[in-house]
Amino acid sequence: MGNTLGLAPMGPLPRRSPRREEPLPNPGSFDELHRLCKDVFPAQMEGVKLVVNKVLSSHFQVSHTVHMSALGLPGYHLHAAYAGDWQLSPTEVFPTVVGDIDSSGSLNAQVLLLLAERLRAKAVFQTQQAKFLTWQFDGEYRGDDYTATLTLGNPDLIGESVIVVAHFLQSLTQRLVLGGELVYHRRPGEEGAILTLAGKYSAVHWVATLNVGSGGAHASYYHRANEQVQVGVEFEANTRLQDTTFSFGYHLTLPQANMVFRGLVDSNWCVGAVLEKKMPPLPVTLALGAFLNHWRNRFHCGFSITVG
Repeated sequence: MGNTLGLAPMGPLPRRSPRREEPLPNPGSFDELHRLCKDVFPAQMEGVKLVVNKVLSSHFQVSHTVHMSALGLPGYHLHAAYAGDWQLSPTEVFPTVVGDIDSSGSLNAQVLLLLAERLRAKAVFQTQQAKFLTWQFDGEYRGDDYTATLTLGNPDLIGESVIVVAHFLQSLTQRLVLGGELVYHRRPGEEGAILTLAGKYSAVHWVATLNVGSGGAHASYYHRANEQVQVGVEFEANTRLQDTTFSFGYHLTLPQANMVFRGLVDSNWCVGAVLEKKMPPLPVTLALGAFLNHWRNRFHCGFSITVG
């Protein structure tokens, strides 16, 4: 008789535990969709500016700014900021009150409040001497993977005029965010609305953002090459003004030299650059900027000193 091979019966295969999906992140605010790209570009500088910052306590700080320019009269600004005890992130502290007043008496003020764990409110006021120019109220709700915002601008019940802006952003995946903006304005004899759709895709080293609506389009691309080099590209088209602009900016950080260099070039034949230099151990930052518009043959430069 031949040998018989006996196989023991196999038990049930172990069940694989389902893969745990990471929760979707909050997409942030609608106004910050293009922030990474815009931070690459240099800020306009003209004339001479002196800024002195003073921290009075862990909650209160002030700054004094003196600006002299060939394009206008010298000006002085007093900036004061109060930050409360509730800190949600390194850049978010509630309540926050910020005010800025110049030598002519014009005032800009903002108040940020945290009404609930997910609900935030903001009030903005702007005056020109003794006349109110802007009063705006915002309410923002941040869910686990979405953000909804409602803004009420310059409401006037007597004049029957108002501006209402609604924003909504939804995270569809870990990298993709979609949303939209609806702007409604009303005043005597005029009423209208503008709808804008938005999308943002975030990769490891780059971010692409697009806004498209009946008023035009705004596209931006941000790329972080390494710890020292960042670049940004922006495209803006305005259907009402029949104007389009293409801009390229770069940001170079030299940590060993305590220097930051920003530059830009755009389709309007404008080139510009700003160089910032810190002077440790002194709390002083020097900045030198120059901008040239070849098309209009305009040139302006600026120099600033920041203490504190």
